[in-house]
Amino acid sequence: MTVHADLAMVNLDSSDPAAHAAFYSRALGWEITHSQAEYAMISKDGTSIGFGLVDGYAPPAWPDATGGKRYHLDLYVDDVAVAEKELLAAGATKPEFQPGGERWTVLLDPIGQPFCICPRPQG
Repeated sequence: MTVHADLAMVNLDSSDPAAHAAFYSRALGWEITHSQAEYAMISKDGTSIGFGLVDGYAPPAWPDATGGKRYHLDLYVDDVAVAEKELLAAGATKPEFQPGGERWTVLLDPIGQPFCICPRPQG
C-alpha cells in the first residue's frame, strides 16, 4: 500500500458531548473548538477529537472482558500521582481493578469510559 494518511480526527460516542469535551480539554490542554448538546470538539495542532451524542449511550463495564469497549485512550503524563489527583478532581473516577502495576493507572472519564494515564517515557 502506498497511501499514507494523516489522522485528522477521532470521533467518540458520548452521553454528554459538551461535558465529555470539557473533561478531555482539561486533561490534554486542548482547546474546545465546538460545544453544543449534540456534538463537541477539542483540537490541537490540526488534530481533533469529536464527541457525538448517542441516545441511550451506556459505557462499557470495567473490567468486563465480554463487554464492548468502544475505545481506550492512553495519556502520557509527567507525574502519574499528580495527574491522577487532578483528573479525579476534574470528574474522573478510579475503578478498583488496576491491572497495570507501575506501568499505567486506569481511570474512568465522566461518562464511564476507561482511559489510562502512563508515565511519560524518559529520554
